[in-house]
Amino acid sequence: MTQADGKTTVVIVGGGVAGLALGTFLLRSGIPCTVLEKNSREYVEQRQRAGSLDGRGVRTLHDWGVGEAVEGHGGGPSDVVLPLIVHGEKRAWRMDSGEDGAGAFVPQQVLVRNLVRIFLRDGGDLRFEAADVTLEKLGTEQPRVRYRDGEGAKAIDCAFVAGADGFHGVSRTAIPDGFLTCHSHEFGYAWLTVMAEVPADPLAVMAVHARGFAAQITRGPDASRIYLQCPVDDTAGDWPDERVWDELGTRLAAPVPRGPIATKQVVPLRGVVFSPMRYGRLCLLGDAAHLISPMSAEGMSLALHDAEVLAHALVHQVAKDDPSLLESYSDTCLAHVWERQASAVWMTDAMHDSGDASYRGEFRKQVALANLENLVQPRSA
Repeated sequence: MTQADGKTTVVIVGGGVAGLALGTFLLRSGIPCTVLEKNSREYVEQRQRAGSLDGRGVRTLHDWGVGEAVEGHGGGPSDVVLPLIVHGEKRAWRMDSGEDGAGAFVPQQVLVRNLVRIFLRDGGDLRFEAADVTLEKLGTEQPRVRYRDGEGAKAIDCAFVAGADGFHGVSRTAIPDGFLTCHSHEFGYAWLTVMAEVPADPLAVMAVHARGFAAQITRGPDASRIYLQCPVDDTAGDWPDERVWDELGTRLAAPVPRGPIATKQVVPLRGVVFSPMRYGRLCLLGDAAHLISPMSAEGMSLALHDAEVLAHALVHQVAKDDPSLLESYSDTCLAHVWERQASAVWMTDAMHDSGDASYRGEFRKQVALANLENLVQPRSA
């Protein structure tokens, strides 16, 4: 038997950056909401994820009074120089804060941990380990969200549902077949991503090499994430530990400290956009609506942008009975998403085509190397 669980204005499915940011913005606007997260609090606060916010993302958090979520993780473009090894030559990224100000390097789990703390401190309703979530009556004025927890089956009636449960979540699959259009771009290569129990020194270094792109980025004082460009049909089994360390040292053109490797995974690089981002009373945001090349490091920034646009739209609808922002939510977000996808494709091509010429040829390699000069400081610097 399903246990009645009351009503709220907005049910947010997913307790990642997009969902928690939206919940925090709504709560601070006086809009009741409930966040459902399928995993435990311990899991979401400790899972290792890359993290970077652009200047607009940092400004968004400050505008909503939650700048503390990134405090202590400033590391913005204005105060750190990241090395880029281009075919064995050490270069440095061109540092430009841009009109939105400096960004911040903050691991995703740290940002999530801080947003959880802020949301709960503000009195937010956050329910972990909410399993078997299903969305019903999305085309009506009173959707219902069902889920199961340790007490049994429950249901929440609401006015709106926000689907922030990631690319493999249930929210997007609740939309009828044929309604969404999926646009995708496959880059044709993958990254071997490796979590190693070795500190990164420097904290982040990237390399362009004839054997492919490489990077090592800190994940704390005793761990780092390694990225190695590889064919899309490679498997983790093709990369024994010794090969990982040998290849990293070769591409970085320097000896690298070695240590235990915890995990390995091959991730094909791609961009995906679903359109529209709204169906009835359901709005998609974050990875549930789009994926962007990890080379751009813009996933969290896009999630925050979606959350802010949707928060303003829901406030106008609920508090002012003005549906105009909600009706334009999808178009507003998609215009920004496509702008960032264009930048991500350019960046990804520049960083990968300028190294391994076997994928797109020597002509494109030389074009990419010329483009790369726009991203790095002049040699005289």
